[in-house]
Amino acid sequence: MFVFSLRANRKKLLLILVAIVVILIVAFVSISGDSPVANDGAISLKASNEQERLAFLSQFGWAVKEDPVAVEEVIIPTEFNEVYERYNQLQLSQNFDLTKYAGKTAKKWTYTIKNYPGYGENSDYIQANILVYEGAVIGGDVSSLEQDGFMRTFDFPEQGEQLVE
Repeated sequence: MFVFSLRANRKKLLLILVAIVVILIVAFVSISGDSPVANDGAISLKASNEQERLAFLSQFGWAVKEDPVAVEEVIIPTEFNEVYERYNQLQLSQNFDLTKYAGKTAKKWTYTIKNYPGYGENSDYIQANILVYEGAVIGGDVSSLEQDGFMRTFDFPEQGEQLVE
């Protein structure tokens, strides 16, 4: 049998303990998915509170009235009809897919947009809808309430882009 003994003083033990704690903290922070979105073009989908929902919309350049116009529960159907198929095509174009949430209940948050090009800040005609499931955005749109309105992706219209689709 082999016996090994090591004699260490308190200073060395404390130094080793501090080093282990620092390594564990660094590892935890680097692995944690809770870090803020980097400026690498990634979009944060966090939406578990008002601040995160407003931050989600601001990532696209939208300025909205802070109080939502409506908050509703929406059941994503298990089988999509023609209307839901078209709406899901819009979602797919912005890297969302509602088929993953078929049969689930989501919340729809509706906000009034204050800075849609061609509309005044006090216009209530343009709204952003965010579909949220378990604290994350799973879809949504920007739409006009006008009679010949439009529905589009979250992307802010580029200069020269047709404003009413």
